[in-house]
Amino acid sequence: PRAPAGMGDVPEPCPQAPLAVLSKVELRVSCKHLLDRDTLNKSDPCVLLLMQSQGQWMEVDRSEVIKSNLNPVFAKIFTVDYYFEEVQKLRFEVYDSHGQAGVGTHDDDFLGGMECTVGQIVAQKRVTKPLFLKYGKFAGKSTITIISEEISGNNGYVELAFRAKKLDDKDLFSKSDPFLEIYRIDDDRSEQLVYRTEVVKNNLSPIWEPFKVSLNSLCSCEEKRKLRCVVWDYDSRGKHDFIGEFFTTFEEMQKAMGENKVQWDCMNPKYKIKKRNYKNSGVVVLLDLKIHRVYSFLDYIMGGCQIHFTVAIDFTASNGDPRNSCSLHYINPYQPNEYLKALVAVGEICQDYDSDKKFSALGFGARIPPKYEVSHDFAINFNPDNDECEGIQGVVESYQSCLPKIQLYGPTNVAPIISKVARVAADEERTKEASQYFILLILTDGVVTDMADTREAIVRASYLPMSIIIVGVGNADFTDMQILDGDDGVLRSPKGEPVLRDIVQFVPFREFKNVSGAA
Repeated sequence: PRAPAGMGDVPEPCPQAPLAVLSKVELRVSCKHLLDRDTLNKSDPCVLLLMQSQGQWMEVDRSEVIKSNLNPVFAKIFTVDYYFEEVQKLRFEVYDSHGQAGVGTHDDDFLGGMECTVGQIVAQKRVTKPLFLKYGKFAGKSTITIISEEISGNNGYVELAFRAKKLDDKDLFSKSDPFLEIYRIDDDRSEQLVYRTEVVKNNLSPIWEPFKVSLNSLCSCEEKRKLRCVVWDYDSRGKHDFIGEFFTTFEEMQKAMGENKVQWDCMNPKYKIKKRNYKNSGVVVLLDLKIHRVYSFLDYIMGGCQIHFTVAIDFTASNGDPRNSCSLHYINPYQPNEYLKALVAVGEICQDYDSDKKFSALGFGARIPPKYEVSHDFAINFNPDNDECEGIQGVVESYQSCLPKIQLYGPTNVAPIISKVARVAADEERTKEASQYFILLILTDGVVTDMADTREAIVRASYLPMSIIIVGVGNADFTDMQILDGDDGVLRSPKGEPVLRDIVQFVPFREFKNVSGAA
């Protein structure tokens, strides 16, 4: 929450929410070897999920109570919003519940707690940790296991092309006017309409137009989920005649990829009972199926990808002379300048995800030795063959030793650095292993000179396994960054081509400092 503006203050214009939700994550919880707190029977455990908000632990949700069980697997699914740029601390607490009195939070009912971050669970997919009592004592051999799964609202879509043959004729003076409906059967047995085709008039062997549906909508991204498909004879008064139905799954539909076709008997259950030699009321054929996957950042992490970070630092003259205390690059022996603060705050979060903890560190917009020509993608350790630094500390040291040797200049061209990382990502993708995901962290004071080239570079990069986090340092005008972020609408290249995925996240550091516990 923003502090209220004082009487004399002019409140800042309210930019976008500082942290955009990257995803929602479902957490499933189980425990083993819980302490037995009950004298007559076993503990009745319940799990509380707490999140840290402004330094305070707040209960977010709790599970059901499982009676008399020291190795419970909870049915409750905890859903948390997952912000990539923020250290989100979680605490799980297990209590022995007492019937109507509910979950007591007395010490004698406390079976143990565990703390971790959302990032850790997402990166590992499955985390098992010991439970601790108060004062860091182990709760016997008790452990808690958290399994995470992304609810991917964007797990791709599928294109389907259906036809039917020899459908029953329901009309007296003409042929049936068939249309097809597909329903998803949910866990509670309710049916959700996924798609209804157009009506093909007067035709017992219709070919329906191909259509696209998201995998989320079709089958909740579960290939084995049951689908019910119904063929009707259209009636202009709305009393459509039932021709027949069949059941299938997305898994079965996938046999129609390539040259193959899949077909089902379209059955009318009443006829099946009444007519002795009833075979079907026609056949429905899936002529073609194409899957278009859209991978999210979490798909890459949870698929076991190695995350590779590149930090790019803006060394243009608009940041101010480093010898001047007003400069964002001020060389201050006593405390870190704004760039260092931003680098450490965001970099420490990123380090959680990077297994080798090596960061490529680049600079742009400065004149660099030996010839003092302007460069828009130089290694700040001045080793073009190996621009990697050991951890955030290594980047900090390279930054501090590089700053006195360069001359801040311009213009602020960001496209060369995006293209440089994109080339590496494209080479990686060609290996077909796609085992690396690239994140470019750009620290800048704001205005971009090569806006058209940058937009073009981002659209190209959106097809690759990479994301861009732009951290705005200082109090400049960040309108350009908000355009690149694309939250107000889809970012397009100068020719009008939209991004395939929203890969840019802009964070004004002045807000990040106030929000994040890391800063």
